[in-house]
Amino acid sequence: MPVTDVTHDIDTRSLTITAEFAASPARVWQVYADPRQLEKIWGPPTYPATVVEHDFTPGGRVTYYMTGPEGDKHAGYWVLDKIDEPHVFTFRDGFADENFNPIESMPESNNTYTFAERDGRTVATYSSTYATPEALQQVLDMGIVEGASGAINQIDDLLAR
Repeated sequence: MPVTDVTHDIDTRSLTITAEFAASPARVWQVYADPRQLEKIWGPPTYPATVVEHDFTPGGRVTYYMTGPEGDKHAGYWVLDKIDEPHVFTFRDGFADENFNPIESMPESNNTYTFAERDGRTVATYSSTYATPEALQQVLDMGIVEGASGAINQIDDLLAR
């Protein structure tokens, strides 16, 4: 499994997941830069994603929805801040309504995804910070650790193709 470590800290409102992949940072980067590849890994295996909008540029927006096993749909969005291909991108990630408008009552996270080469492999660090300890606790209670780990663990299969 690619996920090698998961830590969260209520005091700093942070969640960090570390993973390792048998591919270059440039190849792992493409998983996020290509909407069709992103669909294959964004969301846990039982909640596949459909990417609707994918403007992977600073200031750009990515919108998506995940479809649950009962056909239920859960929308979300990214607003991209910084992109330094293939090393790092930062974005805000939030929950959205069916028109991809932010749901103000749900937590939004600030995220930094980094990809570093080590011995011909990529070490990926997925860091998220929430505005309040309660916001982090809310997503922890919703199963973000299990869901995000399951999503990230799908990347190996995609890279093997």
